[in-house]
Amino acid sequence: MVQMGDPEPMDDPFSLDGQVALVTGSSRGLGRSIARALAGAGAHVVVNGRDAAALGATAKAIRDDDLSVSVASFDVRDEIAVKAAIGGIIGDLGRLDILVNNAGITFRKPYPEMQTADWQHVFDINLTACFRLAQEAVKPMMARRHGRIINTASVTSFIARPGIAAYVAVKHALAGLTKTLAVEFAPHGITCNALAPGYFVTDATAALASNPEFDALLRRRTPMGRWGEPDELGGATIFLASRAASFVTGHVLTVDGGLTIAL
Repeated sequence: MVQMGDPEPMDDPFSLDGQVALVTGSSRGLGRSIARALAGAGAHVVVNGRDAAALGATAKAIRDDDLSVSVASFDVRDEIAVKAAIGGIIGDLGRLDILVNNAGITFRKPYPEMQTADWQHVFDINLTACFRLAQEAVKPMMARRHGRIINTASVTSFIARPGIAAYVAVKHALAGLTKTLAVEFAPHGITCNALAPGYFVTDATAALASNPEFDALLRRRTPMGRWGEPDELGGATIFLASRAASFVTGHVLTVDGGLTIAL
């Protein structure tokens, strides 16, 4: 029995037909794969980023597969731009069902050398932007009594590595924000969950992947013995966005090849 404004039941509980999704930081890497997966499941996907050329290329690739996509280029740190973007989506498309807070950044620097500005920059993009985007997105979701918020956390929401103190701290905080939003908005038919990717092959991890010592460590430490491929995050995202996860909220879903469960 569907309650709280969920879309009408369909034969496929994983279908996102007729829904609208905004994926931040989706011009490349994991965000691009997430956007492609949601579009493939039937959603109209609004891709976001600051690199106009990369964003256009992502939209074209999705469109070339006969999938539905549009572009919203804005800086997730800009509160005015965030409000305008959400308002534009509602004005143009009439609804917003799914928000994927994926935009993120990190600095690799020893803790004693980290500047306050470095720390703040990581928090502004990886946490404060998620707060603002969710705050705007829940307004139309509450009106429809249905919505899905998915935050891109990390295995560093649970474990730590040296040299990325701000990133580890902010991903722990994002897991906490996910649970807080889940509790507050469940009565309004909105779920909030997080993905916690392990190490995937992307531009952002190129330096680590090309480091033989780290590559060997990761393969030895991960039960599956390899890096993840970006497309392997798609299924988990579709699940959390879909009717199949209608009773799942406040969960941080690891997609890490077993990294965080192995000693």
